[in-house]
Order: sequence, then structure tokens, then C-alpha cells
Amino acid sequence: MVQNKKSNHESFKVSGDEILSKVKEIIKEGNARRIIIKNEKDETIMEFPLTIGAIGVVLAPIFAAVGTLTALATHCTIIVEKRNSEDEK
Repeated sequence: MVQNKKSNHESFKVSGDEILSKVKEIIKEGNARRIIIKNEKDETIMEFPLTIGAIGVVLAPIFAAVGTLTALATHCTIIVEKRNSEDEK
């Protein structure tokens, strides 16, 4: 995990069939600000911000897009930019 003053970053290497469940898990934790998904060549293939209080209706298109990605990807890296406690003040 890499940390800096403005935000914390955490990354996970996952296979294609694990992407959607990992994204849902990250969102459920509730402290993610942005999620970036990169392919094996370290190219960004999907990036989306998360807002505080996002509800299921808002997340449905994200889950659909990630589900489509799951069918196409073999291995990906999910980078999570997390909120700092000072961001919540």
C-alpha cells in the first residue's frame, strides 16, 4: 500500500472472475474515493469516482460495466484511492 498526504492507495491483483466481487466489497467498505482498474499491460481500462452516500441505483451502471469487463479480462489490478480521516471532517 502506498500512502501520501492527500490520499491512501491500495492495490489488488485479481483474475477476471473476481473483479466484480472485489469491486462490490470495496464499495461496501465505504471508504473508497476512486477505483481504477488496469489490465496486465498496466493500462487503465476503467476508472470511476465514488461519492459518499452512493446508493444502489447509482452503482448499477458501474456494476454492469465491471460485469462486462469480467468477461473480457483475465488478470487485472484494482487500485483503490481511499479517503483520509481528515477528508471526512
